[in-house]
Amino acid sequence: MSTPMPMRAQIIAWGVVALGLLALLWVMGDVLLPFVTGAAIAYFLNPVVLRLAGLGLPRTLAVALLMVAVLGAVVVAGLLIMPVIIGQLVQLSETAPTLLRDMQAFLTERFPRLEGLEEQLTASLATLGETIRDRGGDLAQGLLRGVSGVVSVVIFLIVAPVVAFYLLLDWPRVLQGADDLLPRQHAATLRDLAGQIDRSIAGFVRGQVTVCLILAAYYATALGLVGLQFGLAIGVVAGLISFIPYIGAIVGGVLAIGVGLWQFWDAPGMIALVVAIFAVGQVLEGNILVPRIVGHSVRLHPVWLLFAVTAFGSLFGFTGMLVAVPLAAAIGVLVRFGLARYRASALYGGSGAQAPRRRED
Repeated sequence: MSTPMPMRAQIIAWGVVALGLLALLWVMGDVLLPFVTGAAIAYFLNPVVLRLAGLGLPRTLAVALLMVAVLGAVVVAGLLIMPVIIGQLVQLSETAPTLLRDMQAFLTERFPRLEGLEEQLTASLATLGETIRDRGGDLAQGLLRGVSGVVSVVIFLIVAPVVAFYLLLDWPRVLQGADDLLPRQHAATLRDLAGQIDRSIAGFVRGQVTVCLILAAYYATALGLVGLQFGLAIGVVAGLISFIPYIGAIVGGVLAIGVGLWQFWDAPGMIALVVAIFAVGQVLEGNILVPRIVGHSVRLHPVWLLFAVTAFGSLFGFTGMLVAVPLAAAIGVLVRFGLARYRASALYGGSGAQAPRRRED
């Protein structure tokens, strides 16, 4: 029987593993992008495969049918929807200076008391408009280059679905192989932590991605029906960043109302309709979609989530942004586990203390 490794050595070993993974992500982030994307797709779709298999379909057939359906939807979106969205984002960035100049003229006309601030307001709005146009152009070009600049589009579109297909096909064996590699001394604890992380990610990531897609479709459709210019792009952006509570509605609402003020100068009813669309979206998100889809899973604090996305995106690029939310959920579980161990230790409560509630005695 092997001798258990001392705790200090275990901490050092796990620290080296973590640093090695971060170094790998740093050095090979571009190369890993299609593989990480494929793994994310497989993780997201595995529950659907399980349901299809539960209906009696062989796992191979269930995976094949699901991948064909997903790839078909991606192809349709890529050919019909994405070019329109990117085109509208480019037009919006180019129109921003004119939009802000017209808004400044409108405010000066309706509120004469602002006339004394006209020069400063004009300069500020002009600068903001030029900044949006410049940065918007960079953003649009970045979107167009996003995947092709990291890995060629052809390689990405081939590798990611293939990785997702084989991971979905071998998911039970992958899990069993990972379980076989767990250190036997802590296998039970690590399985429990892995289960908590999976529930956190499954509840938040899978559920929140579904909510974001539904909100993106709702905002884009509603704004398009109202006739708002750039409504499709604004709606999609508002929906996709709704994983950070309130941010999607605020950003999308500001953009939509700003464009609405510019487009519907003399139609306050149309502006009110744009505001109503985002109000209904918030009610739909907070009272129907999140409770029913995300449920009562462990939620991530918006500040922690925003920090994780920003930090990993800055350090590791798009690949870092892709893994930021799952890692944030995993770190949250590990921190809660560490805090629970700390509160149960003698370091927290003194010699012989078992739990925080002893303070009430």
